Amino acid sequence: MKPAIAVIDVHRTYKVHTEFHANPLAQKTIILVNGSLATTASFAQTVKYLATQFNVVLFDPPYAGQSRPHNRNDHCMTKEDEAAILLDLIDHYGAQYLMSFSWGGIASMLALSLRPATLEKAVFASFSPILNEPMLDYLSRALVCLSQEDGDQVGHLINTTIGKHLPSLFKRYNHKHTSRLSAHEYRQMYAHVQQVLRMQAHCHLDRLGGIDIPLLFINGELDEYTSAADARLMARYINAGHFATVSNAGHFIDMEHKGAWLQTQNALLGFLQHHTTSKRFTAHPGLHAMAV
Repeated sequence: MKPAIAVIDVHRTYKVHTEFHANPLAQKTIILVNGSLATTASFAQTVKYLATQFNVVLFDPPYAGQSRPHNRNDHCMTKEDEAAILLDLIDHYGAQYLMSFSWGGIASMLALSLRPATLEKAVFASFSPILNEPMLDYLSRALVCLSQEDGDQVGHLINTTIGKHLPSLFKRYNHKHTSRLSAHEYRQMYAHVQQVLRMQAHCHLDRLGGIDIPLLFINGELDEYTSAADARLMARYINAGHFATVSNAGHFIDMEHKGAWLQTQNALLGFLQHHTTSKRFTAHPGLHAMAV
C-alpha cells in the first residue's frame, strides 16, 4: 500500500514533504529521522518491518529530497532549526515513538530534551555522544569535498569510510545519490559539519538529564565511527538507557546484510513493544544487549 503524501507547513517558514505509512491495526505511530545527505528512501529496509506493527512517518528536511522544491533554501539551517521542525511533526502526527539514524540523532536529542508530550520511547541507531578519532578524520575530509561541492569525492569518501561494509549495490546507490545533490545541499552539509565541530559535545550532553522516556541505542559491532563503546557513554547522562550491538555490522546496520537486518528488527521491535519502562531489555540471538 502506497503511503499518504503531505507537505506540512511548519511555522510558516518551511514546507516539509512527509510520507505516512498507515497500518489499520496499529495503535502507535513512529517517526523516522534521516541521517545527513539522506532522504526518506534511506529507510526503505527499516519501513518493511516497522510498518507491520506501527504507523510510520517519514520526512525530508526542507533542503533535501522531495521537500527541496517547496522551499527557497536561501540560508543554511542549524540543528536547532531541525529540532524545531521535528517537534512540530511529532505533534502533527501525534507520534509515540521516534527512531533516528546517525546524525539525525543530534536534532532528535535536542527535540527530546524539550519533552514532546506524545513521545513514549526513542531509538538512536548508529549514534554516539562523542566525536572519536575516526569520525573526526572523516569529518575533516568531508569538509574538503563539501567545500568544493565535489559530489563524486563525497560519494567515494562515504563508501570507503562509514559505508565500507555496505554491499556493492548500496554503494553504487550511495554514490549516485551523493554525486547529484544540489549546490545548496553541499553547502548545508558543510554548515552542519562546522556546527558539530564547534560544539563542545555534539548532542548537548548538558540537556540530556531532561529526557524522561526510555531510549535504545543500537550500534554495529564493526562501526568504528559511532562505536558501541562510545554509545554506552550515554549511560552517564540518561536515566533509562538501553544498548544493543548488532554483530558483524558497521555503521549502516540493517542495510548491510540480512543477518544484521534481522538483528536490528528484533532489537527495535523488542524494545518498542516491551511494556515496562524499567531497565530490562531482552537480547535476541545475535545481539549483545545491556540496560542501565
